[in-house]
Amino acid sequence: MAKPFQKEIDFAFFVVNFGYTKADYEALTPKEIRFIYKAWENKKISDTYNAYNAAFTAAYNVQRPKNKKALNLFKKRNKKADMEVVNENRTIIYEVEEKEGKSWVRKVYERNGLRYPERRGNG
Repeated sequence: MAKPFQKEIDFAFFVVNFGYTKADYEALTPKEIRFIYKAWENKKISDTYNAYNAAFTAAYNVQRPKNKKALNLFKKRNKKADMEVVNENRTIIYEVEEKEGKSWVRKVYERNGLRYPERRGNG
């Protein structure tokens, strides 16, 4: 029954969920529309799963026995640094500092909108 109105249904979906204009929607190809639908579906599933995990963790932590450890909502994923890459980066930094000085540090601060920390003298 809704088949003849599929284009209007799709357009309404894009306006309500993504704020698309008519021109934005018409610029999409059918393949792009299907990929956006799938990405939206995956996001909804992920959001629902995350809400479930948060509620489960909260409920467990409230009702856990005194001697039990509380569950963490998020798992920490610590990756160890590849020391070979770190050492290569260090040698590059030392070479640049020998040639150009340490002005690159000031540039990094400035480009990130931060104030370069000035060293205070004793006295």
